[in-house]
Amino acid sequence: MYIADQWNDYELIDTGDGDKLERWGNVTLRRPDPQIIWPFRGDRQLWTSADAHYHRSSTGGGNWDNKKPLPERWTVRYDELSFHIKPTSFKHTGLFPEQAVNWSWMMDKIRSADRPIRVLNLFAYTGGATVASAAAGAEVCHVDAAKGMVQWAKENAALSGLADRPVRYITDDVFKFVQREQRRGSKYDAIIMDPPSYGRGPGGEMWKLESSLFPFLESCMDILSDKPLFMLINSYTTGLSPQVLHNLLHMTAGKRFGGSIHCGEIGLPISASGLTLPCGILGRWEA
Repeated sequence: MYIADQWNDYELIDTGDGDKLERWGNVTLRRPDPQIIWPFRGDRQLWTSADAHYHRSSTGGGNWDNKKPLPERWTVRYDELSFHIKPTSFKHTGLFPEQAVNWSWMMDKIRSADRPIRVLNLFAYTGGATVASAAAGAEVCHVDAAKGMVQWAKENAALSGLADRPVRYITDDVFKFVQREQRRGSKYDAIIMDPPSYGRGPGGEMWKLESSLFPFLESCMDILSDKPLFMLINSYTTGLSPQVLHNLLHMTAGKRFGGSIHCGEIGLPISASGLTLPCGILGRWEA
């Protein structure tokens, strides 16, 4: 288990009955989480402090019940990185705080490489890994199919004082982008990806993780440099074992470049109980 326990501006305060109570800077939110199948056992007084509560709808989706006026967005910091937080209509806030364990790891890898590093961030969302890689000195290509998420990533980079860093922002289907990079002969020293379980590209391209991820990884092998530094796969697909990511990386990057593979769960510490909330899995290949 890789635990993101170095936060100051984020805290998982308590969990129970399918919900989590979180502090994002000075704003407290209550949101549902499918992993929380245990009953509430803590101090109910804590939960009354939530500034907003996301309620699921029985017909799908949900809505926020604001207990007090919230800013349209606000900022949280992790070490030298800054991010805009904004509660969305689908319960998310624009940041997955458990990913901090990966930001710290990739920053260390890039800084210790002692050479220029080109990073490709695929399914890049609001750019947590992009901001981390750029802060560590890498040249970054950020690719996501959603135009709004790409704009959010640009704003996060600027918020972290990285607007002038060499970062390309691309709104495109990642599979088509990788195929074009193959034809161009483009090479990257590190590839990061956070593939969804299901998805569609800007042109309606279908992505299904079970059938799409392995051929996609194989295609990525052709745009890795002769001396690749690392590959990172994150997954939030329910029921997917870390061993699956190990096997995929072993059959692709490991087969071609050797190196080592480390896989496991990602988690957040729960302040009130001392327990850990599992938040997905990761697979790391490194030279």
